[in-house]
Amino acid sequence: MFKTNASQGEFNGFLDRGSKTEGELSFAASFRIDGEFQGKVRSPGRLIVGEGASVDAEVHVGHLLVSGELRGTVDAVEQIQIAPGGRLLADIATPSLVVEDGAIFEGRCAMTGRGSAAAAAGASTAPGAPAQGNLPKLVARES
Repeated sequence: MFKTNASQGEFNGFLDRGSKTEGELSFAASFRIDGEFQGKVRSPGRLIVGEGASVDAEVHVGHLLVSGELRGTVDAVEQIQIAPGGRLLADIATPSLVVEDGAIFEGRCAMTGRGSAAAAAGASTAPGAPAQGNLPKLVARES
């Protein structure tokens, strides 16, 4: 299970298991998805994709924690963390990526000073070349 600094009182909302919705989601602090969501997510806060969750979305957040499955594109201004058992199948942009032992990441990654979906999907840098700006942080953890 991933660690988070968010306490229960800080959540703006929760999509529980067995729930399914689509559309546009925005929130201020933190939102947890344990059900199914399809659409767009925008927030300066933290999105938590819980175990068993299925998300297919264009995501623009401050911080992303994945222990379920997320497909699409992700722009995280602060960090993306993939917990053991988590599956991130997306093109991503973030300055900090944490992939824990047992997690799966498939897609393109642009590690920049700040997240930028255009950087992950675009050709502003050659394949394999580091993005310009602040040095990125990539952390792989074993259990």
